[in-house]
Formats: sequence, structure tokens, C-alpha cells
Amino acid sequence: MKTRAVRLYGKKDLRLEEFELPAIKNDEILAKVVSDSLCMSSYKASSQGAEHKRIPDNVAENPIIIGHEFAGELLEVGSKWAHKFKPGDKFSIQPALYYENGPIGVLSAPGYSYPYIGGDATYVVIPNEVMEQDCLLAYRGEGYYPASLAEPLSCVIGAMHANYHTRPGSYEHKMEIVDGGKMAILAGVGPMGLAAINFVLRREEVKPSLLVVTDIDQSRLNRAASIYTVEFAASRGIDLRYINTGKMENPVEELKAISGGAGFDDVFVFAPVRPVVEQGDAILAFDGCLNFFAGPDNPNFSAMLNFYNVHYAYTHIVGTSGGNNSDMVEALDIMSKGLDPAGLVTHIGGLNAVADATNNLPHIPGGKKLIYTHMEMPLTPISDFVKLGETDGFFKELAEICDRHNGLWSVEAEAYLLSNHPTTRNA
Repeated sequence: MKTRAVRLYGKKDLRLEEFELPAIKNDEILAKVVSDSLCMSSYKASSQGAEHKRIPDNVAENPIIIGHEFAGELLEVGSKWAHKFKPGDKFSIQPALYYENGPIGVLSAPGYSYPYIGGDATYVVIPNEVMEQDCLLAYRGEGYYPASLAEPLSCVIGAMHANYHTRPGSYEHKMEIVDGGKMAILAGVGPMGLAAINFVLRREEVKPSLLVVTDIDQSRLNRAASIYTVEFAASRGIDLRYINTGKMENPVEELKAISGGAGFDDVFVFAPVRPVVEQGDAILAFDGCLNFFAGPDNPNFSAMLNFYNVHYAYTHIVGTSGGNNSDMVEALDIMSKGLDPAGLVTHIGGLNAVADATNNLPHIPGGKKLIYTHMEMPLTPISDFVKLGETDGFFKELAEICDRHNGLWSVEAEAYLLSNHPTTRNA
């Protein structure tokens, strides 16, 4: 079967190409990709090329398919996996395999390491190790985009689980955020910050009593507040506050005052910016945990850490990159119970938009860029649908659908797009 895919050959060298997929082996699965969400990690992979830890050294001769936040439908299942999967099943994938004895290596991952599987493709061959590691996950919800966004949601779920706290007189680390504690999400209204807010407000078992979300972009703060409202947070027992630290004379002192003076039990840093990291360290409470979530693309990135507080106030730091299988399962489960990740999505595009968008991702404003791989469509902000609809009936209808959903993407909008976009191929 032929596939169209965006392949990486080297630094900033992404090419949309059509080529033949090999016939699947009895331990492989042929799948149709429907949606893929562009991730800053793919920008880093493209920027670094073969120097990236997950990209093979010979990528120039054996290009890989980019994209790792994808969902679709299984088409043909090899005999080894016929007891577990069947054609027609919808799927999501946990891309971080950590398959030590696999054919690619310990850091192998779809979207970084493989020639025949990645999210920015029309059809892919899912290799045996994905199933062996239980990384092919069934998705039984409506639509496809929620399953694409399960991977970024799993990353913030993993971050919450990775934070830890100590017990006086014990060397035991108690994993998780502090239940009923005080949490700050710094630089927190980008796509991943929005995912974190959404999860914190929706989870049932462990949640903070105070959640402070900061940024220096008031328009992004306003958008976040309109989607994840203070009123909804209050109904969940959470005091949610959106704070523009750019308007503060002394952000550290003023944030600590909001916490009641003691500081925050759990601080998540969502931008690889030295002053933000140092601000996060400075607002930690006794036994507070700072999670440096935002992965820098500079291997020499560093920031000051108060080691006096490490010693006497028991502050500590963790860093997380991606979630694991159980985080993905948790993400899919919480979406089935009402969490809609649509608030993360600000742009829609087709496969033809991937290369340019990926290589310029840090410079494109807004949240997640959602790609539908079986169509040709420029990367288009949802906020532009109304204007486009003045001369295009397709966008007029799409704008009306989004308007019915508080200006957000939705399963209804996705279904209309897939059925009516004029360039849709085999979708």
C-alpha cells in the first residue's frame, strides 16, 4: 500500500513524500492515521536531526516519519495479534517505547525512529515492539482528535505522579502532588499548561485546594480563563487564580503572598526560561517539589537553585518527559468520563502543512496544531473560520459548529471536516 508521509532526513529537512509500505509481517499491523497533533518535541527533533537522542544516526539515508501524537483505525492485523486487535478498531499509541532489546534502541519511538510509522502519514505499519510493550491502546470514545491528544495529556498526568514529598524522620518519598495542597503552574497557558489545568480540574482523587496559573501574555490568560473557568474550579473545590506576573513588581513575593506566605507545595514550570525556573524555585514551600516540565533544546540550559533551601527546607526538583502506558490509559479513561481536550486546539491543517509548521512551531502563536493527514489544507486558526466563511460555505458551516461549542474544536466539527473538506482522500 502506498502512503503519503512527512519524513525527516536531517536538520530542518522535512519532506512530504509518497512511497510504498512493505507488506506487513505476521507480528505487525497496518493502520490508517486520521489525526496527529504537532508537538514541540518534533520541532526539537527536526532542529537537531541525527544529533537528537531518538533519531537514528543514518537518518539521511533512511528517513523516519515524524509525528507521535496520532490516532486512527486498524486496517489489517497480523496473525500474532489477531487475538487482541481487529480491523476497524480505533487506536492511540504511547510512543515512548524504551524497548532496550529492540531493533532501534533504548530510546526508540514512533515519530522519531522508524521508517514506516509516525503520526504525519496516511498509512503506517505498526511494528511488533509497539504491541509487545502494550503501547498500542484501544480508543473507544467519539472522534479521533481526543485520542491524538491523549499523549500530551499523559505527559502532564505523568508529571503529577512524578512529583514527590518526604515524611519527617523517614527516607521514604511519597509520590504525587499534595492532596489539598497549593499548586502553581508557571508559564502555564500554552498547550501543555492548558492540558495540566484541564487535568487538575477534572481528576477525582488527588487535587490541590489552590491552583495559581501564571503567564505574561494577558490574551492567553484570558482565553484559558474562558475555557477553564474559576467558577468550574470552585465547583470542584479548587481556588483557581490566573495571574499575569508581567504586571507584578515582585512576582516571587506577591505569589508567595497569594499562597498565604508559606509558598507552594507543587510548582510546575512550563517554559525553559531561566527566570521562570528560578521564580519557581523561590516560591517553593517547605518540602516543596519543583517539576521542570519544559524540555529545553539547549543542552547547556541551566538556572540557579537555592541549595540552602534544599538542605534546610527540604525542597527538591524533578523533571519529566512524556508519560508511560498507565498514564496513557488514565488519559483515555478520564476523557471517557468527560474531559474534553478541545481547549488545547487552536489550529487545523492538512498533511501539506506539517513540514513548515513543525519547523516554525515556536513562532506560531496559539495552542495545539491539529493535523488531518488525508487532506490538503493550510494551517488555519479556528478563530479565522468566521472570516473565511464570508466567501466559503465550507468554513461558514465549520465556524457555526465551532460557535456552538464555545469557539472550540469538537467531535462534531471533526466529523464535518472529514466528510466535507474538498481535498479529503479516502477519509
